[in-house]
Amino acid sequence: MTQNSAPPLDFPVSWEEFHRHSKALAWRLVEKGNWKGIIAVTRGGLVPAGIIARELDIKLVETFCISSYDHQDQREAKVLKSVDDAGDGSDWLVIDDLVDTGNTAKIIREKLPKAHIATVYAKPAGLPMVDTFITEVSQNTWIHFPWDVELRFSQPIADLKNVG
Repeated sequence: MTQNSAPPLDFPVSWEEFHRHSKALAWRLVEKGNWKGIIAVTRGGLVPAGIIARELDIKLVETFCISSYDHQDQREAKVLKSVDDAGDGSDWLVIDDLVDTGNTAKIIREKLPKAHIATVYAKPAGLPMVDTFITEVSQNTWIHFPWDVELRFSQPIADLKNVG
């Protein structure tokens, strides 16, 4: 079974785990530049951007608003709000939760070619578009972020294997 035809894998992430991974990203970024500010990619980048802004003592946080997901489906990316005062992105830190296909990061790269793009999670297809990340996951992994889930029964993996 190839990676593209493999069934999707679920990867739930708790608030504590996401905070820890975001702080680890801050540790990687602290020595990489003297940042003018952070550009959070909405909406997923808002939470890690806040954590990183605190850890790096950055007071200026902008948003780059791109819509490309609805629950579990990716669609064509649509820019809802760009950043006008960041020039070519020099000394700006762009933060997102995840780089998946790289489409969102490509749009940002076109607008801010010299920005440093950092994500908490990265999938292989999007990896070439980011400068720094913490955790790589397979392309067929669906990350369930803590702001998108609620507590409920979870099917044991062994039971899922026997289905089908």
